[in-house]
Amino acid sequence: MSDVLKIQGLCASVEEKEILKGVDLEIKSGEVHAIMGPNGTGKSTLSSVIMGSPKYNVTAGSITLNDESILELAVDERARKGIFLAYQYPAEVPGVTNSDFIRTAMKATTGKNVSLFSFIKSFDKACSELKMPEDLAHRYLNEGFSGGEKKRNEILQMKMLKPKFAILDEIDSGLDVDALRIVGENVYSMVGEGFGCLLITHYQRLLDYIKPDYVHIMINGRIVKTGGKELITKIDNEGYDWIKEELGIDVNAEEEKKTHALLGSCAHAGKSDAK
Repeated sequence: MSDVLKIQGLCASVEEKEILKGVDLEIKSGEVHAIMGPNGTGKSTLSSVIMGSPKYNVTAGSITLNDESILELAVDERARKGIFLAYQYPAEVPGVTNSDFIRTAMKATTGKNVSLFSFIKSFDKACSELKMPEDLAHRYLNEGFSGGEKKRNEILQMKMLKPKFAILDEIDSGLDVDALRIVGENVYSMVGEGFGCLLITHYQRLLDYIKPDYVHIMINGRIVKTGGKELITKIDNEGYDWIKEELGIDVNAEEEKKTHALLGSCAHAGKSDAK
């Protein structure tokens, strides 16, 4: 039986400013959903609200995992339920080694002790698949990591924790072409009966490796259009102006132009959505 993460009529605000204005989305295990849209439309806000960030106030709607509401659960409780968020800007944690952090997280999410031998074997295998440095286990979490190393490290954590659903918030920003392929292939290899993915991106190239089943376009705090891979090509060729004309939605022309310029490229830095 498939796991189902369902969002209905979700509205959320920060400092009394409404950002999400009625998001509807249903993701089943085995599916990849990509969300695209101009900057400032609430994509990163959606990922943070799903994960339970206390910064945001949910004013309406619901988020359920297998028909059970998770809105009242804290971030760590949602993680134990099987939800994982790969951050756009991962934090550095001096004094905590990468391996200790991941092993502790595995114990916290599963409630079971992880044998050192089993952990080292799985950790080394995942690092090899991601082509990460051999000394990674002994380095402090993200401290001194390049932007690309931080993003690979987020995927390393995901591979070790094996969540039911992963929310990947612009994991492609900061990655060169080779790293983008490695990250994309590692993520896509996990997609199956026990794993679904919500992918937030500006870049078409990532979607060459993590092939989406559904593509959603988010504007002004709502998902306004859903389709398949054909939407990616149309956005790459025409930006978001055609949606403005088709649906009568006011899209900020400057942000629209900026976002279109990013599509199909591998930029070294991404801008976060409005929070």
